Parts: sequence; structure tokens; C-alpha cells
Amino acid sequence: MSQAKANTQKKSGFPWALIVIVIALVVSHLIFHIVFGDRKHFIDDQKHEPIPGDYFGIVYKGGFIVPFLMTMAIVTFTFGIERFLTLRKAQGSGSLEGFLQKIKNALHTGDINTAISECTKQKGSVANVVQAGLHKYQEMEKSNEFNLEQKVTNIQKEIEEATSLELPSLQQNLPILATVASVATLFALLGTVIGMIKAFAALATTGNPDPGALAAGISEALINTAIGIGTSAFAIMFYNYFTTQIDSLTYGIDEIGYSIAQTFAATKK
Repeated sequence: MSQAKANTQKKSGFPWALIVIVIALVVSHLIFHIVFGDRKHFIDDQKHEPIPGDYFGIVYKGGFIVPFLMTMAIVTFTFGIERFLTLRKAQGSGSLEGFLQKIKNALHTGDINTAISECTKQKGSVANVVQAGLHKYQEMEKSNEFNLEQKVTNIQKEIEEATSLELPSLQQNLPILATVASVATLFALLGTVIGMIKAFAALATTGNPDPGALAAGISEALINTAIGIGTSAFAIMFYNYFTTQIDSLTYGIDEIGYSIAQTFAATKK
């Protein structure tokens, strides 16, 4: 197995994503109960009514759904930052467009060693895949076991295999963002429904309705709605941005892979 191909095998059996989610859940509950639930944010010690204009107390009155929504928000931004750094690393140390152009120029002049050297300097997922293809290019040049068509096919297969090893690391944790985008809205709807139930229950009390209970129910409904919709919106934006970036990287790999195979076919005819 070539060094470039070995570089593409990034496997980790440890469930880091699950650990992050559990930590986010614990942190969210601590913030909710210790920070937002501090007595100083409320008029009475029983925490029945938040101080007017005190948003910490208002968020606390959003109810038990709020910590779960906060967990999703923390998970969204944590994996958003992690994916951003990962994709930046996958592009390599320099401009991806400039790197691909250097590889094309080296292929055009038949200088494969220079192309491999550029891959070593660039690093990243794209460079790993290109380097795997270039090593196979050199291997096929020295081989007498295959005809031209088979050699081109072997180069293409090497690039495809290297790409298939890199893609999982690029797409990792994106399903979590996609899930949060849907689930956050559903949790927000659940919190909204619970809050509205409390609001209507206040209206249904015998005698004069309790304005405080009514306001608390409506507040709980709106707090959950705001946090859930905001979290879902960010999760959708992150997911779409990262999938677009991955598609761009994949397109660059496919383009340079095609150039490597076609260059080999053209020079060996």
C-alpha cells in the first residue's frame, strides 16, 4: 500500500460525537439551573415570576424543554466549528485552485515527480488522493503486465479508492447537523404546545383568570419557539455550507483524477 493511500485511512473507533452530545447536555442543564435559575433573576424565592426585563429569568421560565434545545444549540455550533476546521485542513496548506493548476501544469509537461512534490507540500485530503493517483501513474509506467486500457483503468480505480477513503472523514458529523435541523423544530413545537396548554389552563380557572399564569404559559411557548427555530436555522445553514464545500472538493478531485488518467493515456499511445 502506498504512503499516500495510507494517509487517507483515518479511522477512529471512539464515539467522540456521543461524548460531545453528553457533555453538551450536562453543560446545558448546569447553565439552565445554576445560571438562568439563580434566585436573583426572580421576584420571589419560589421563582414564580422573573424580574421584568431579566432575560435569564424569562428563559428559565421556558420550562424543562429549554435545556434540551440549548444542548442542540451547543452541538450545532461545536460541530459547525469542527467541520469548518476539518474542511479547511482537507483543502491543504495553500490555495486549492492554485494547487490543482500546478498539478495540471506538471502533468502537461510530464513532470510527475514535481506533481508529487506539490502534493507533499499541499497536504490535506485532496493532495492525498492526487498523490495516490500519481504514484499509481508511476507504477503503471514501469509495469508490463497490463495493456494501455487496463493501466488507465487501474489509475482511475486507485483515485476512486483513495477518494472513498477520504469522503467519510469529510462527511463525518454532518448527519448530526441534519438531524438537529429537524429535531430542534419538533422540540420547539413540543415546548410551544406545553406552554400554550398552561396558558389555556390559566384561562380555564374558576373565577377571574390568573394573568400571571397566562403570561407564564405564553412566555414558555415563545421561548421554546425562539430557541428551537434559531437552532434549526443555524443547523440548516451549516449543513448546506459544508455539503457545498464537500461537493467542491469532490469536483476538484474528479477533475484532476480525470486529467491524470487522460494524460497517461495520451502519452503512452
